[in-house]
Amino acid sequence: MTTDLPETALGVVAHAKDELRIEPVALKRPEAHQAVVDIAYGGICGSDLHYWTHGAAGESILKAPMVLGHEVVGTVRVAAADGSGPRIGASVAVHPATPGPGDGGRYPENRPNLSPGCTYLGSAARFPHTDGAFARTVVLDSRMLRELPTGLSLRDAALVEPASVAWHAVSRAGEVKGKRVLVTGSGPIGLLIIAVLRRAEAAEVIATDMFETPLAIATAVGATRTLLATDADAIAAVDADIAIESSGSFRGLASAMRGTTRGGRVVMVGLLPSGEQPALISLAITRELDLVGSFRFNDEIDEVIAAIADGSLDVASVVTHEFPVEESLEAFTIANQPAVSGKVLLRF
Repeated sequence: MTTDLPETALGVVAHAKDELRIEPVALKRPEAHQAVVDIAYGGICGSDLHYWTHGAAGESILKAPMVLGHEVVGTVRVAAADGSGPRIGASVAVHPATPGPGDGGRYPENRPNLSPGCTYLGSAARFPHTDGAFARTVVLDSRMLRELPTGLSLRDAALVEPASVAWHAVSRAGEVKGKRVLVTGSGPIGLLIIAVLRRAEAAEVIATDMFETPLAIATAVGATRTLLATDADAIAAVDADIAIESSGSFRGLASAMRGTTRGGRVVMVGLLPSGEQPALISLAITRELDLVGSFRFNDEIDEVIAAIADGSLDVASVVTHEFPVEESLEAFTIANQPAVSGKVLLRF
């Protein structure tokens, strides 16, 4: 019964730059197509960190307090009244996107992640903002929920959302089996890309990063070789068939382009700051490099869930820290230190 629901749930709220609060947030009453979910785990994403440290994520500027979080898994407490979605008690992962036509701009119908009106949990791209799901109990559209198969624990499924971003990025690379792939940036997304590449039978995966700790994790998840991001000559000598740029830095993009062979492909998944960015365009022209963007994901989440469940996608090593929600400020502090952390989870 929805009448038994609490009025509030403890959540993680960004109020402004450098102002993160762990406080009760209002729990709205679900509509017929919505379910009530008790959140078990949430992964801290780079966008969550940006809202905390900068008051913005790219051009998405925080204008009012917003509940953070879109990498979440949990248990259905109240199923949707219209009968859609998973049953009460089901363990679920969450697809945080809501595609929409927006201003009516054109986009491929089979790629709803590119729809101009698409919203995402925990995003300040529009106002009023779209609250996220970093709270003990949340109300979500039932279509966002993906029931987890028997045997897949919520803790093991906590990386489903970012792994879907990685899966989509690898799919944008084309055929990777037997190929040499360079991954620039071994943050959580880069690490998950490496794990997906290993599953996809890439012959070689060379990972770069500024720090030794993420490079050690890169080896654990499947990198065949690692290089410090400062070793420009070694990266340029990689001669990769494919490079996947996940650092979100123009320097990382330059490394990816220098390290890719003639006629190769560079997939850009790390989100660079908005505005003009320097790039080695002349090199892209003379090498005939394919520069390909990768943004969020679509239905890849279903394949990711199946791959984690059957053990073919091993992502456990990517998680380095776990904190109870009451210690969210410490968790965010650790997550903001790439030299010491991979993926940091909140336990609700």
